[in-house]
Amino acid sequence: MTRSDRPTIRDVARAAGVSKGTVSFALNGRPGVAAETRQRILDAAEALGWTPSHQGRALSVSRAFAVGIVLARPPELLGADPFFPAFIAGVERTLSERGQALVLQVVPDDEEEAGYRRLADAKRVDGVFLLDLRVHDPRIALLRELKMPAVTIARPDLPSDFPALLVDDRPGIAAAVRHLVELGHRRIAHVAGPARFLHGTVRRLAWEQALGEAGLPADAVVEADFSAAGGAQATRELLTSDPRPTAIVYANDLMAIAGLSVALEHGVAVPAQLSVTGFDNTELAGYVAPPLTSVRTDPYLWGREAATALLDLIAGAAGGDIPVPPTELVIRASTAAPPS
Repeated sequence: MTRSDRPTIRDVARAAGVSKGTVSFALNGRPGVAAETRQRILDAAEALGWTPSHQGRALSVSRAFAVGIVLARPPELLGADPFFPAFIAGVERTLSERGQALVLQVVPDDEEEAGYRRLADAKRVDGVFLLDLRVHDPRIALLRELKMPAVTIARPDLPSDFPALLVDDRPGIAAAVRHLVELGHRRIAHVAGPARFLHGTVRRLAWEQALGEAGLPADAVVEADFSAAGGAQATRELLTSDPRPTAIVYANDLMAIAGLSVALEHGVAVPAQLSVTGFDNTELAGYVAPPLTSVRTDPYLWGREAATALLDLIAGAAGGDIPVPPTELVIRASTAAPPS
């Protein structure tokens, strides 16, 4: 039987007519589940042939009832980037429903591996979320070595046994480029995220591919760091280039909103002289002037789904990858036809 064929906690919950949280509590012997319900769940698990994974069995003896996130980013960027609060809120909502806790470590780049090792050695968490995937991410091998259950946010670009939230940024970036091409733009630049981050590289490659399909050059790109300051500096570089782009596709909303301010600083009207698109469709995107065309994602939902998948994995389910709704473009007033 392949991993994808094995019954999961979702299957047991469906057969027993209860929630996945109740199944997890029952299978782990936690209080709060009526004896009759517990027996119904056990009977359903037996009928389906459900068995816990080796990781889950090993952890069942000693559980921390907590999961972890290690983030190698400056603390001030976490406060400014709306993605992380939304994702963590989704995680916390699911954890609170299941009687679990979240351990968050924000560390410098050179201490990231040590952060994971501390969590594992102290047995502070039963599993972790892997965010900010790197190109050829070395943390996959590290977590395998530590025998630490994990859920990755997006599918890594190297072999991984861990369940992945199937986040795909490419359709959203492609839609943004097509929208600009249909408006008549022929000089479309990109302010990219760091190339070492997988999502930074994926968004840049999607921009390049969409321009290539339109028969347009993909030669106006500046790499930034997902911060407002980085987005502002990249925008200044593009607006002083020759020829100047008529549209800029940003890798996140934070950099795009900073870009709107820089355009004003340079006397460039948006969208009359420059069209701008963001990514993440943060709440602020609809309230800046002009309102920002952006790619809608749902980090709160991602947090909820990732937390559910990780707790299922910890409980012993052989969880597969987790689908999420595709990204989509939300068109607002920051995009228009290029100047004549």
